[in-house]
Amino acid sequence: MSLYAAYAGNLDARLMSRRAPHSPLRGTGWITGWRLTFGGEQMGWEGALPTIVEAPRSQVFVALYDIAPMDEDSMDRWEGVGLDIYRRMRIRVHTLDGEEPAWLYVLNGYEGGLPAARYLGEIADAAESAGAPHDYVMELRKRPC
Repeated sequence: MSLYAAYAGNLDARLMSRRAPHSPLRGTGWITGWRLTFGGEQMGWEGALPTIVEAPRSQVFVALYDIAPMDEDSMDRWEGVGLDIYRRMRIRVHTLDGEEPAWLYVLNGYEGGLPAARYLGEIADAAESAGAPHDYVMELRKRPC
């Protein structure tokens, strides 16, 4: 199994149980030195798509999943890896147990554009259900859309 760090809609364990049914939630953590943003508006069906970019003094809340080999291909298809929408990237996640190496999806597009209000709400709801701190969730809810 490989460790996947989810930072947007995939924070929702119920959603992930449909996308990767053999891949349990392991825990949560933070990616430091990065921030959540949006881009690739021309690639999205409902506004810009989530991604992360390097940003000192910023951090992104993530859910960590043990991705079973049988779920990796379906996750790549869902995230549009074969369509060159997202690519995998290795990263270090800070957890209560220390640092963990993981992978995540990063958008193959430029930063810029706004997400749909409905989608941004789904991301905030997913972060809340995953146990993100209240101030992190509220920051998501206040973002422009």
